[in-house]
Amino acid sequence: GMLYGKAIRSDRPHARILRLDLSEVLSHPKVACVVTAEDIPGKNCVPIIYEDMPLLAEEVVRYVGEPIALLAAETREDAEEAAKLAHIEYEDLPAVFNPLEAIKPDAPQVAVPSAAEKGNIFNHMVIRKGDVGKGFAEADVIVEGEYRVGYQEHAYLEPQGMIAVPEENGIAVYGTLQCPFYVQKAVAAVLGLPLSRVRVVQTATGGGFGGKEDVPSQVAAMAAVLAWKSGRPVKVVFDRAEDIATTSKRHPGIIRYKTGAKRDGTLTAVEVEFYYNAGAYQTLSSAVLWRGLIHAAGPYRIPNVKIDAYSVATNTVPCGAFRGFGSPQVIFAHESQMDELARRLGMDPLELRRKNALREGDETATAQVLTESVGLLSCIDRAKELSRWEERKRAVEEFNRREKFRRRGLGVSTVMYGVGMGAKAPLLDKAGAYIKLEADGSITVAVGNTEMGQGAMTVLAQIAAEALEVPLTVIQMAPVDTSRVPDSGPTVASHTTTVQGMAVLDAARKLKAKINLAVQEILGCPQFVVEGRSFCDPRNPKNRVTLEEVARWMWVHNWDMGATGWAEAEPVDWDPKTGLGKAYFVYAFACHIAEVEVDLLTGEAHVRGFWAAHDSGKIVNPATAYGQVAGGIAQGIGYALLEELETKDGRILYPTFTAYHIPTALDMPEELAIDFVETRYSGGPYGAKGLGEVPLMASHAAVANAISAATGGRLRQYPATPERVLELLESGRA
Repeated sequence: GMLYGKAIRSDRPHARILRLDLSEVLSHPKVACVVTAEDIPGKNCVPIIYEDMPLLAEEVVRYVGEPIALLAAETREDAEEAAKLAHIEYEDLPAVFNPLEAIKPDAPQVAVPSAAEKGNIFNHMVIRKGDVGKGFAEADVIVEGEYRVGYQEHAYLEPQGMIAVPEENGIAVYGTLQCPFYVQKAVAAVLGLPLSRVRVVQTATGGGFGGKEDVPSQVAAMAAVLAWKSGRPVKVVFDRAEDIATTSKRHPGIIRYKTGAKRDGTLTAVEVEFYYNAGAYQTLSSAVLWRGLIHAAGPYRIPNVKIDAYSVATNTVPCGAFRGFGSPQVIFAHESQMDELARRLGMDPLELRRKNALREGDETATAQVLTESVGLLSCIDRAKELSRWEERKRAVEEFNRREKFRRRGLGVSTVMYGVGMGAKAPLLDKAGAYIKLEADGSITVAVGNTEMGQGAMTVLAQIAAEALEVPLTVIQMAPVDTSRVPDSGPTVASHTTTVQGMAVLDAARKLKAKINLAVQEILGCPQFVVEGRSFCDPRNPKNRVTLEEVARWMWVHNWDMGATGWAEAEPVDWDPKTGLGKAYFVYAFACHIAEVEVDLLTGEAHVRGFWAAHDSGKIVNPATAYGQVAGGIAQGIGYALLEELETKDGRILYPTFTAYHIPTALDMPEELAIDFVETRYSGGPYGAKGLGEVPLMASHAAVANAISAATGGRLRQYPATPERVLELLESGRA
């Protein structure tokens, strides 16, 4: 009896709803129910950080594609057909699409006032460290530049999709998602139910990259209100065009930099002003902006820092989380600035970065003293070795002298990444775990974080197996169900291995202590050795017992065979007035080097070689870590060279993968080398810290700098399409 849900959406960027006529929709023979804002039993909002975004627009629509009503029909085709029967009369309102236009005093008001600091400025955040006036006065060279980036689409395997099923005392929601407890909160809010009556189960999720963080709350809420009204299960699955046109993206940005250095390359000051186009509602923009702010100065020692960051409301689709979470935009700019400084100073770009790279004991831009696990210098040195830097520079120079219609260039980027949620949301840097020894000797591990292809469940199972001293084959990870697993915060910010891993380790050590006591009772000896799935008396090798026998003994003797674990990140402390303080509990680092070849006739660019060195502490699973880095490099290549969503008047013109080009295997470099320098972190499981977001953050900037080196012109806007590359070649010749 499952129904198929469909949203009836606005086709205007900013308008007042004068009349909503759904009579023909209701008269469709296969339509089971229709929901408008007044039918929502709880709050008409999708709570994320703020509560400004309604599930269904009531009086005003603020972007093309905003949901106004919902329907449920017997088939997907019926739902699509019925949605076209809605009649909506609007009064168009002035609209604004550019953040610089939106902050003007006479701009149309887009932001819901309760969610904005002033006008259309959702948030203004700052860092003030030292005296930038003094720093620039001490500089021998000053480089200024403005950089622009557009949307980036997540391109996860399956589009957004949820099924809501009414249950006896509440509702269950099944779907593709990153953050089950976010979804639980949203569904409970729209239905007016306590959390205990909403159950969320994650189904197979083929990649999220941030796109399955905030948007599933909206999709689940749609399915839930339809299921609640109809009393039947309802499936809401977007097709790819609807998904691209109406769901969150990476924030477009306008980024302005001024960087000063002495003749020997020592950085003296940086001044940054950047604007992120947040779209019509806040969603996660305040958190995205904060991470951009903290990372805007780069992984360098800079005594004088002034940064102003703005997230701005416009009549465009709301933006949200994307791998890197606000940092890739500013990294494009700060790494371009470093290359421009190197050119002006006549320095090797790798050596300029090495000279200024953060070391243990240094202060970050927020005046946080780095006390441990700072492997940036090791990353730079290892990337230099992997690429055979000096030899490769000579080979590129020789190629460019020899070839008439092709040019090659080398590009470098170095990045730091604050692991976890940081001081913007420290209450989310926590995790719980439950581990149970089954009566047959197998072991179940339950956690609240999710698997979406990143290999998290494999890593967590390894951590459990290592602590319990059992083979990995014994461990089974339980399905993620909010009624059965502890709230472990969102599966974001590269904190799963670090924080969730520590919770698993805590639970495993507690269960191991119980197993050890049982073995001592059974063998009758205080000491024993572990051999595979057996425990042996070292004085009498025949006196042994298997894990299965231990489990059975514990069960028969009514022992508690489970253990709970808990972990929370180290405390952080940050002052929003100055932007100074301990922003994150630990940082990961990376250095990437790219070699790009440009066709001088067509402007086409291809990445020939790529070398990446990462410091993410102890690497628990080298195979999955390698995959994370390779995937991040691919995504970075797409961001820098290929991915562009054309818009007009707030509308995404071509929401298909025919027009929006993502990288394929053919876009990957012929030579790819990845390595890890393991500077262990004492607060992570076995010394591990985060990795997942860092590869994308570093890769695109290395490609961008390689493009600039090959063309002789400075790339200042993504992506480097053939047309833009030809313009760079012209500017380089000029």
